[in-house]
Amino acid sequence: MIYNFNLGIGWASSGVEYAQSYRAKVLRNIGADAKFIFTDMFPRDNLIDMTRNIGFEDDEIIWLYTFFTDQKPSEVTYTLDDLKDTLPTDRYVFERDGNKGRIVFGNDNDFYRIYFLNDVDELVHRVEIVSRGYLIRKDYFMAGRVFSEYYAPLDGKAHMYQRRFFNTDGSVAYEEINDDDVVMYKFPDKVICSKHELVGYMTSKLNLTADDIVIIDRSTGQGQAILENAGDARVGIIIHADHFSEGATDDDYILWNNYYEYAFAMHKHIDFYVAATEAQRQLLLQQFEKYMNISPNVVTIPVGSLAELKKPDKPRRKHSLITASRLATEKHVDWLVSAVAEAHKFIPDITLDIYGKGTAQKSLEEQIESLGATDYIHLMGQHDMTDVYVNYEAYLSGSTSEGFGLTLMEAVGSGLPIIGFDVRYGNRNFIDDGVNGYKLPYTIGMEKNKRQAKLVDAIKKLFMEDDLEAFSKHSYEKAKEYLASEVEAKWKKLVAEK
Repeated sequence: MIYNFNLGIGWASSGVEYAQSYRAKVLRNIGADAKFIFTDMFPRDNLIDMTRNIGFEDDEIIWLYTFFTDQKPSEVTYTLDDLKDTLPTDRYVFERDGNKGRIVFGNDNDFYRIYFLNDVDELVHRVEIVSRGYLIRKDYFMAGRVFSEYYAPLDGKAHMYQRRFFNTDGSVAYEEINDDDVVMYKFPDKVICSKHELVGYMTSKLNLTADDIVIIDRSTGQGQAILENAGDARVGIIIHADHFSEGATDDDYILWNNYYEYAFAMHKHIDFYVAATEAQRQLLLQQFEKYMNISPNVVTIPVGSLAELKKPDKPRRKHSLITASRLATEKHVDWLVSAVAEAHKFIPDITLDIYGKGTAQKSLEEQIESLGATDYIHLMGQHDMTDVYVNYEAYLSGSTSEGFGLTLMEAVGSGLPIIGFDVRYGNRNFIDDGVNGYKLPYTIGMEKNKRQAKLVDAIKKLFMEDDLEAFSKHSYEKAKEYLASEVEAKWKKLVAEK
């Protein structure tokens, strides 16, 4: 079995979760059994809904908090009628507005606040119980009640002091005692004094052998606990981002990315590291040798793969640009918006469609509105991107740091030229300057006007001077090495090693 450890997942997931989803498909295709373990708490959304959203299968998912119960992560099937059957009285008023509802008992100080799975169905994800105006409990449901949180007023706020996790028959499997940031887990036969130890306990209960593989995608707060309990299993680390800080590195000292510092320090206990590009692998090997005098096993396997090359069955929309990412400040989508608004003066029918969700959405909406660009720059939200890229003529990237760049891979897989900055590792991996796009010079703190001018000039050159058909053909050629058959062969070789 291959156990893949992560922390969290969301509706606007990062490249780490999408990389895991790609890996899940690859491992399925080569017949390797795999589980994906998530160790964060998910109080606002149902885990399975989010893992299904990006392509995981339900039986591949393990959640730390249900691991010690007889429940498994599943879809929400608990209904409003199920909840009503548990009420202490039939004297109440029910009201609903969208995905929220209330059951009020007698007066407005005693009620259940209900959070439905969506605006339409009567599937209940969680319920908040308020007594005499005070929140006293929250119940969370899948097929039945999975866990409850217990609250008491403290300093004028509701303070969560305990969680109970339940088996399917309603019995308590274990409890979490909470005192601010200090947690303790009480089992029938033992007490565990930290979340770190809980992860270690779960790892030990996997009963790992030399036939198993443990892959750590995120080690923050749990790497040590996993390693201490991995037994004879082979352990691998996936490197998802740039692994060091260039500005704080000199001939005598290297500052590792703190997400990987522990994993690098524990190299004697790591059987392999996986870099997404050959350029990163080579640099990492040189740095291991120079700064640590070691030569660990580092392999190159792309974090994603393409089922096939996508060819358009109708003409691409003329002068159309696409970008896809989390809408986060570090993705610099606002730079792209400004550049396209400027390029619009020279290319009147230019368009930019922005796919993704994230915290920067509101500011991007305001920026597009202020530039008077709502007719040709659109926020498209979250979509299945399988057949989307092929409708466009080119891809824009504003990111200044990509360990790989899944969207870049998907773009070349649909034959798109790419414009992005000349930064490690994704853009350098997928863009051959002047052949299938442009790698623009970039330095930290680069003057805004200079940066925007380079983006605008590249867009104008691509659409007004270049042979887009030739650029597209080269992107398709680059994409061939990321076809699933190629990536599957690399994983098959790695998992077969002893």
